[in-house]
Amino acid sequence: MWYDGLNEKTLWEIFEEISRIPRESGNEEGIRKYLLSWAEKHGLKADKDKIGNVFIYVPASEDRKDEDPVCLQGHMDMVCVKTDGSSHDFTKDPIEIVCEGNTIRAKDTTLGGDNGIAIAMALAIASDNTLSHPALELLFTVSEETGLAGAFNLDGSKISARRLINLDSEEEGIIYTGCAGGIDIEINAKAKTKEIDKSKAVHYQISVSGLLGGHSGGEIHKGRANAIKIAARIMHRLPDFMLTDISGGTRHNVIPSLCSVSFVTDKEYEDTVISIVDQVREEVTNEFKKKDPGITITLKKLDEVPSEAIKTKTSLSFMEALYLTPAGPQAMSADFAGIVETSNNLAIVSLKDGKLCVSCSTRSLVESARNECAYTVAAVYEDFGFNATYKGAYPSWEPDPSSPLVKKTAALYKSFFKKKPLVTTIHAGLECGIINSIIPGMDSISIGPNLFDVHSVNEHLEADSVLRTLDFLKYLLANI
Repeated sequence: MWYDGLNEKTLWEIFEEISRIPRESGNEEGIRKYLLSWAEKHGLKADKDKIGNVFIYVPASEDRKDEDPVCLQGHMDMVCVKTDGSSHDFTKDPIEIVCEGNTIRAKDTTLGGDNGIAIAMALAIASDNTLSHPALELLFTVSEETGLAGAFNLDGSKISARRLINLDSEEEGIIYTGCAGGIDIEINAKAKTKEIDKSKAVHYQISVSGLLGGHSGGEIHKGRANAIKIAARIMHRLPDFMLTDISGGTRHNVIPSLCSVSFVTDKEYEDTVISIVDQVREEVTNEFKKKDPGITITLKKLDEVPSEAIKTKTSLSFMEALYLTPAGPQAMSADFAGIVETSNNLAIVSLKDGKLCVSCSTRSLVESARNECAYTVAAVYEDFGFNATYKGAYPSWEPDPSSPLVKKTAALYKSFFKKKPLVTTIHAGLECGIINSIIPGMDSISIGPNLFDVHSVNEHLEADSVLRTLDFLKYLLANI
């Protein structure tokens, strides 16, 4: 097996078993059955709630039966992205894991280390009868990646613990004590069409690809390019066109790495189109040569000119709105150095069912700033006469400076690693804030191993970091 050269075989065996199970957000039945079966096999009590979250109860070791329980928490679902040309079917195919030295990745797809590694670590601890720990309540939620539905609909009565260790963080050596809240903006516009004079028209497709993409919370500060914004930049400069198709992005929490736009324009603009694409390609290549060096922009002249296309006014207005949409960090935190306070991800654009559609995801550590950014995004489209709606709002997780769990974890980290951890907040959304609001008195932290380029086909885990994190988690539970 790919993990033959790694320590902690039980951990990696579990991770391999999880990776064989399709678990895209909304399709968690297979992983839920696995978890419930795993608990039964190990003689542990397990339960689920109406939304489909799974609870596994691990008795305390003999010397710890009088202590209060601790909850270990992660989510079951994963973001499913694959390379261009991949035939992988996320509804039935297992993730093919590749181990290259200290790097664990997947072949042509996202790995699912976010958050499969949390499940693997929690189950590895639950199955080790040699460890000292208080009673453990393992909580695995559904649909974290697509609106935090599991956390929002959590049956809090099934959790008695008032200390929660979330295992959904992606940087070793950091104890997260807070996170951004978020809200999604959905835009749609009727794509009325008009007949084309084929004798005067030419049909083009612009494709933007090769971008790094990544997590719209975890990687938003890295200055990576947005494929939809690049496509809109080109279209903004064209003098006249009518859209025939547009597609870009995959998930609301993924920085889009692909976008294609098809359009017709007058034959007299052929040289102009070529010149503008060449110019933007040169600009973008220079601008992102260090932060996103793999960008490819292609212009293809299509053989067939369609009989109709989206009306010129709608086409021009829609692309102008995309061009004006805020994307990336909008403000940095005044309280936490180097942390993004507010951002917007221009995430998805499509033409479907006769409508031009856009999805944006706004995040902020400050609720009013989150709302103001979302209102700004919506106003861009509303000014062009397009409809904007809001959905999926979730609260930020506000840091608690007096948290006993934070202080204890930081002290034990220093004792274990002989160095201080970084105690801070994160721009990515975590479930802790929602769980804390449902279960009064819950004291939460979030930790995790080094996990890179999540929500992209470049996602990979650092194996040694996973083992160090697991060892520290055992130490933390032994001394908490």
